[in-house]
Amino acid sequence: MNLRKTIFILPNLFTASSLFCGVYAIMRCASTEVTNDDVYRSSLLLFYAFLFDLFDGRVARMTKTQSAFGVEFDSLADLISFGIAPAIIAYRWSLEDAGIIGVCIAFLYVLGGAIRLARFNVLAHSAVKKKKAPGKYMMGLPIPVAAAFIVAFVVASRAMKDGEWPWLTSHGFTVNGMGYPMISIFMVVLAFLMVSTVRFRSFKDFKIKSLFAIIMLSTVIVTSAVLWIWYSPAYILIGLLLMYVTMGFIESIVSLAKRESA
Repeated sequence: MNLRKTIFILPNLFTASSLFCGVYAIMRCASTEVTNDDVYRSSLLLFYAFLFDLFDGRVARMTKTQSAFGVEFDSLADLISFGIAPAIIAYRWSLEDAGIIGVCIAFLYVLGGAIRLARFNVLAHSAVKKKKAPGKYMMGLPIPVAAAFIVAFVVASRAMKDGEWPWLTSHGFTVNGMGYPMISIFMVVLAFLMVSTVRFRSFKDFKIKSLFAIIMLSTVIVTSAVLWIWYSPAYILIGLLLMYVTMGFIESIVSLAKRESA
């Protein structure tokens, strides 16, 4: 057995597993009659897809098997698992009632994710040619994080006593007398964040020994504990995701201010 070929396959197996979860999530929401339970289980599948996606790049770097093929394969898998799948989940969960507007909003989310991944690939190939190490930051909100927001909303809604958030899934606001769910606003915002130039941390340089890592872990633990005790464990993921986005904006503003002063 060629050990090098086996090691090369390993990170791609994680990517394939992530892709499988995304495709299965789409299939669960593809039937004519979709229940809230189908939407919830599809969201959980995306959570597992996120875990597999979290490890494929790290395994490739650990085994030194990074390749252009791996970058392209990972992006294609991400577009399906974190672009198309969450858009369909959000559509069947809430946006379907908005008609063609809901279709356009779901498409806008997928379009934002596709542009984000295309830009990432261009930058990644440029870094490989220049033999640069992975950077601390990524331009635009990573598409798995955008998908995690939708998963977090569905999971939190499931934990509510009445099984839904009326302000999120029903007519949260009206335009010309037509009601639209609030999730549509979040989908548009997520699409904008993915194609934005805001820099978000990749945590590829994350080391427990650093002061930043200690502060981050302490903040995550305290925030999670507060949400667990005073609200519900279902809110923890939403709280952590909002912290991540807020940190990206703060660091971008600080970096911009430093460049202006220089």
